[in-house]
Parts: sequence; structure tokens; C-alpha cells
Amino acid sequence: MLPTLPTTTDVLVVGAGPTGLTAAVHLAGQGFDVTVVDDQAAGDNTSRAAVVHARTLEVLENLGVSARLAALGIHARRFTIRDRDRILVPVGFDRLPTRYPYTLMVSQAVTERVLLERLAELGGRVARPYTLESLTQDDEGVTARLSGGAVVTAKYLVGADGMHSTVREQVGVAFEGGRYAESFSLADVRLTGGVPRDEVVLYFSPAGLVVVAPLPDGTHRIVSTVDEAPPTPDVAFVQGLLDARGSRKERAVVGEVLWGSRFRIHHRVARTFRAGRVLLAGDAAHVHSPAGGQGMNTGIQDAVALAEALTIALKGAEEALDRYAAARRPIALQVVTFAGRLSGLANMNRHLRPLRNLILRLLALSPAFRRRLAWRLSGLVYR
Repeated sequence: MLPTLPTTTDVLVVGAGPTGLTAAVHLAGQGFDVTVVDDQAAGDNTSRAAVVHARTLEVLENLGVSARLAALGIHARRFTIRDRDRILVPVGFDRLPTRYPYTLMVSQAVTERVLLERLAELGGRVARPYTLESLTQDDEGVTARLSGGAVVTAKYLVGADGMHSTVREQVGVAFEGGRYAESFSLADVRLTGGVPRDEVVLYFSPAGLVVVAPLPDGTHRIVSTVDEAPPTPDVAFVQGLLDARGSRKERAVVGEVLWGSRFRIHHRVARTFRAGRVLLAGDAAHVHSPAGGQGMNTGIQDAVALAEALTIALKGAEEALDRYAAARRPIALQVVTFAGRLSGLANMNRHLRPLRNLILRLLALSPAFRRRLAWRLSGLVYR
């Protein structure tokens, strides 16, 4: 039996991923009645996004979440771009002007669990599984019709329901952009051999891209671009990627694949982040390459900015919502451009990759270049 939903609420959030949960936590902390619905019977327990950047931890701090997350993840203070065993670009985060001078490596499942626990503490609720079927709005509010015949009326509705957003489609907002040609392979594996435990490594090798990143449970996240990734990568496939693209000197050996998938990535941005009393955030508003680990982070930062705007709007100053849309969309465009450039470098014509790597080594001689890259990766540039 579906859980009982309220018939009215201040804010209805569609989507219980990190973006939706963050918005709900902020609003509940301000004393508003907030209801989250999600079409999954339970939260996804796969790791998916595994990087929380410094700026994201900063914006989560006032929600009582950052310290909890930081205690559960690996503090990776260094990010390197390599060509097999040669370091091309070393990027350190330890000198950044923040309380979080590192990249936090932690499973998205853990991030969602911490946010969900905090929401429960504040009296918020997530109702599952409810699918949004339609919505209408007027000057007073938004009426959402959900699976099972449930109807909820809210003063505002937040669409945090992912790339294939029903909310975005219902309000007729265009999702402008295209799709990358390459497919991505993702796997969480157990490794032995030459594998760093406190550093994220991006291999720009002649044979192609592979990212090796540590996770708190002793596993590693492997992400790579291939022409056609297998639906479920096995040990032999991941081992082949690491042998062809990773370190030669200290070979990493794959012992087990715990979870894996393949996906294709779009680069799209919603034409507007606001349609009346309906607001978009996270993947419902923008999607892009996973290069640089910006996706979930940008969504969480959207959510905090949106919740702050909704707090003002619920007190009568609705123009704050226009300021949210006007501020966050240009940031989304910047993130899409940055991730696209990293992907373009990674997937450059095979014959040009040695030249690319030489140019990167020369650029990395400049402390200013390395500092700018650290600010961009960490998200502090979006302060």
C-alpha cells in the first residue's frame, strides 16, 4: 500500500536524489512544510557519483550535513592527470582557502543516506513510490496528480527528477543541447598493486581515458570512455582498460568487480530554471560529461540556492525565484563547458594525444594554471 500523502504542503519536491533531498533539508530547517516524492520504492544503493567537492561541503555546512559526510569519506588532497607513469598536471587542494581543502570521496548512496537522516530529524518526509503523472498551476499554487490517485497542492514545486524530468516536460521547458558520441564504462572494483589510496588519478594515455579514484570501503571507482562499453563490465574488461591506459610501473590488478554499468552522456541545459511556481534543479536543469565530477555537486549547490530563494518567496518576495534562475543557469552553462572541454581533451584524436600531453606538461609548469584548475575543480570559483 502506498504511504499516505498530505493534500497540501508548502513545497512539493519531485525526486529524492541528492538535489531534491538537499532542497528539502534546507526548507524543513527553516520551518516550512516540505514533502518529497520519488518513483523508486527505495533509494538507489549503488555508488554512482562519488565525489563531493569543497564548495559543496561549504554550502551543506549550515544544513548540519558537512561534518557527517566528511567523517565518512576519504579526504583526497591531490588530483593528478597522468600519461601512464608520467605526471602531466599535479593539482593540490591543500592550499585552497576553505575548511575543506580536499576532494571528499564518498559513495552517493552514503550522501543520500546522510541527507535523508537529516531530513527525518527536521520532520520532513519522503513518500515512495509515487510517480508524477501531471501538474497544473495557477496564481495560488501547483496541483500535482500522482500515481495511485493521490493529489497534492503546493505553493511551489521543485523538479529534481533527473535528466528525463517529467516536471520539465509538464511545464514545457526545452532541454537544449546534444549527446556525446562516446560511451562511458563505470565500475567499482577491488584492486591490488599500484593504486593510490588518497589521490584521484585521471590517465590521459594514448589509448584513451581512465579515471581511478579511491572509495572509503577499500574499493576503487573506475571510469573510462570507450566506443561501445559492455552493459556490465567484468574483471577482464576492466583489467584490459587499466593495462592499456594505467600505470606500467606499478600495475593495478583487478580482483573483483562489485558493480558496474555503462551510460551515454548528454550536454543539455534547460532554457529556463523557472516556469511560474515550478522550479528546476540538478539533472532536471542541466546534464553534462562526468569529467571533473561536477554533476551532483552542481545539483546540490542549485538546491541550496533554490531553497534560499524559496524561503524568501514563501515570505512574500517571489522575485527571489527569478534571481535564482538568473544566477544558476549561467553557472550550469559554465559547468557544461568545462566538463565538455575535459572530455574533448580526453577523447582527442589518437594521433594528437602525444602533443596534447606535451602541452599539458608545459602548462602545468605554471603555478597559476594549477591554481586555476584547483579552484574550478573544487567549485570555489562559483562562490
